[in-house]
Formats: sequence, structure tokens, C-alpha cells
Amino acid sequence: MSWLRTRVPTLTLACALALAPAALLFGAGDHMMMIPGELHLIVVGVAAVLAAGAGIAMSSCAARFSDPRAVLLGIAFSVMAIFLLVHALATPKVLIGPNGVVQVAGALNLPVGGLILSASALPALRRRERIGALLLAQRLILVCLAAIGALALVFATRIPVVPNPSSFVAEAIFAVTAAPLMLLAWRCAHTFLLTRRRSDLLVAAGVMSLLAAQYGLLNFTMMDAGFWAAHLLEVGGIALVGIPAALDLRYGIASRPLVGDLKAEDLVAHEDAFLGARVRALVVRLGEKDPSTEGHTRRVATLAVQIGEQLGLPAGRLRQLALGGLLHDMGKLSVPNEILCKPGRLTDEEFAEIKRHPVAGRELLRELGGFSALVLALVESHHERLDGGGYPNRVPAGELPLEVRVLTVADVYDALTADRVYREAWSSERALALLQEETGTAFDPACVAALEEVLETQPERAPGPLAVRVTALSPLRAGAARVPV
Repeated sequence: MSWLRTRVPTLTLACALALAPAALLFGAGDHMMMIPGELHLIVVGVAAVLAAGAGIAMSSCAARFSDPRAVLLGIAFSVMAIFLLVHALATPKVLIGPNGVVQVAGALNLPVGGLILSASALPALRRRERIGALLLAQRLILVCLAAIGALALVFATRIPVVPNPSSFVAEAIFAVTAAPLMLLAWRCAHTFLLTRRRSDLLVAAGVMSLLAAQYGLLNFTMMDAGFWAAHLLEVGGIALVGIPAALDLRYGIASRPLVGDLKAEDLVAHEDAFLGARVRALVVRLGEKDPSTEGHTRRVATLAVQIGEQLGLPAGRLRQLALGGLLHDMGKLSVPNEILCKPGRLTDEEFAEIKRHPVAGRELLRELGGFSALVLALVESHHERLDGGGYPNRVPAGELPLEVRVLTVADVYDALTADRVYREAWSSERALALLQEETGTAFDPACVAALEEVLETQPERAPGPLAVRVTALSPLRAGAARVPV
């Protein structure tokens, strides 16, 4: 059940994006509509041009940046362009008479293109040495398809109409070939929930339009309004998918929603692209005041989202955790430099000043506006403890969101494993021993266990420079080690 709960937001978004294309398709239905064949040639020709443009742009950028996955995206759109061109030229009673080529090309276009697009996430395609082989394969595939398409057009009138619309074969083809498009829709919806970029939402909407178009092309005839609605969805879907995917390549990366390999930690690594210019500005400002604290916030945010992924948090909550991790120490902008950067241990008065930073950070973000209640809670409560012994509100952490308990564990671990002027960094084993000792009293057991699993997969994770101060004053409990602040 937990596996299902983490995927409900993605599934919900994908279903919501399917509503408009489905309404257009079934609203048009089998109402009779007489459209000149010339219009069909123009509409499908436009789709072919869009697909060809996207394919050329992707292949060109892929070769420049040596990205095999982008080559595969280029192959997919180039293949779709050829199918669409053949489909357009085979329009009955325009350039040639009644034929079956128009149905075959229309039926194969999206399934073949979707299958190639869905393969873009294969791990083997991350190897740069495969770029040459893929570019050669692209040329061979396109030459062969173009030759086959030309022959099919020459002998078009001899080719039967296969499959017949709404036949068992047509339904079976849709059932099988819809899988790659559904996989792409899932990737795109998940990516959007992480990034909240409009371009990623457009790609997700485009994939759902293509899925609806595939159904319409297999189930309606040229006399049905649904057939023409499917063509509109096809043209719109290719534009919505192809244009943002091509624009992504400006940054030297394959389309994130189509490839589907975006991790929550990527949000932290590229906060300006995925979390917004305002978050980037705040992080830069913190770095100008104290570079070590900026480094700490990045490492904590990265570790926190890795723990969150291990715990199965859905994409939207991982995004909030990334934001809270990056911004959790923003209150230190109000701490005087002579205290924040003091090389020695803090006095009681100085530590009291430091302890004000969670509330100060929350107030700063509240005044700026636009941050969710969860992000504000992460900033204010990341020093709370399960037994109520933390600060600033001494709220038992068990009463706070799980994300707060995740951030607390990541924050303490990074602080303990960072060098500081009056002692060397603790080893990972020693830091974990402290967290395990205080599990159930200070730290959430599930979060500590998830941290251990993350570290097992990243044995070489190295601590950075001093990020936050470890006070000489506030013990976790009597006789325990000191608390990172």
C-alpha cells in the first residue's frame, strides 16, 4: 500500500491531463464530417515538419554534447516525421487513389515513435562511447524507412487497409502500443511534480494528447469527426512534446521528462533551474555571508532528499524537502558575523543568539511570501527532537511532519562529519553511532535507518568543510555528545 500511496499524485496528474484530450476525441466521436483530402495532407504535413524540426535539433545538439539519449530522442522524432510524411502523401484522392498506406502509416507512427522515446531511459544509453553507433544507426534507419515509404507510395493502391478501424486487431494494437506512451506520461508527470516547470507540464500534456490521438486514429474513419480530432491531437501533441524537448538541449541535457531520470537531489544541484531564481538568490546571499554554511545547506538538502526517497516520499514532498533543506539555515543571515564565524566555542549569550536562527529564517521566508507551510515548518523546526528537548518551541518531533524529522537527521549527520576549527570531523561510523544511540529519544528511528541505507549505497560520501557550529552547551541528554546548531 505504501508503494501505491507514493505514486497516487503522479497517477492523479496523468489522469487529469488525459481528460481534455479524451473529451475532445469522444465529443467529436463518429459524427459524420466531410473534410477535403487536401486539408488532411496539410494538417499531417505540418505535423511532419514539426517532428522533423525537433528530430534535427535533437540530433544536432546530441552530437555536439555527445549525449546518446538525446540521439535516441532525435531518432524517434525523425522516424515519426517519415511516417507522417508518408501518411500525408498517401491521402486518398489527392496525389494517389484509395489505398491502405495511409492507414498503415498512421497506425504505426505513434507506436514506433513512442517505443523509441521510452527506450531513452535505458542505462546503456548513458555511455558516451555509444554516440557514434547511434548516429550511424539513425542514418541507416532513416534511409531504410524513406526507401520503404517511397516504395509503399508507388504501390499504394495494391496495399490493403490494415487494420480496419475499430476492429479487434486495431484494439489489440492500441492495447499493446499504448504501453510506451503510458510509460512516457508517467515519467513526465513525475518529473513535473519534482520541478514544477511549465515546460515539463506541457510535455506531459503532449504525451497524453498523443495517447488519445493513437486511439482515435485506430478507431475512427476519415468520415468521422473523431478521426480529425485525433489528427489535431497528434499535431498538438508532437508540438507540446518536441518543442520543449528540443529547448532542453540548449543546456546540453536530454529532455528530463521524456528520459525520466531526474532525481530529487538534482533539484539541489541545479536550484536555479528547478527551484527558481529567488531560492538561488537566497543561497548565494548566505554563501556571501558564510561559505561554509552554504556548503552545509547544500549537503544537508541533498542528503535529506536521498533519505526521503529511501522512505518513499512522493515527488511533491521531495520537492518541499529540497526547498526546506536549502533554506533551513537562512535565519543565520541575521546572526552577527563575529558570532557565526567565531573560531572558538560559544558563550551562553552567543549560543542564545544562534538559537534564534530557526524563527528568524521562518519569518524571513514568511515575509518574502510564496513558500508553503511545510517549507516554513522545516526551517523553523529542524532543531526539534522527539522527546521535546529541542528548540525553538520544544515541540515533540513526533508531532511534526516526517520531512522535519528527515531534515533533522541529515542536519546532525552532516554537522558531525564536518571539520571545525577546534576538532576534526567525526567519522561516518562515529556519527551514526551517536544517531543510533539517540534513536527514539532525539531522532526518528525510520529516518536513521534510511540514512544508513543511503550511506551504504554511497560509501565514498565525503564530508565538506565546517558548515554549522557544534555548541559546547546543549547536550542531547545527560552525558551525550553536543548538539549541532
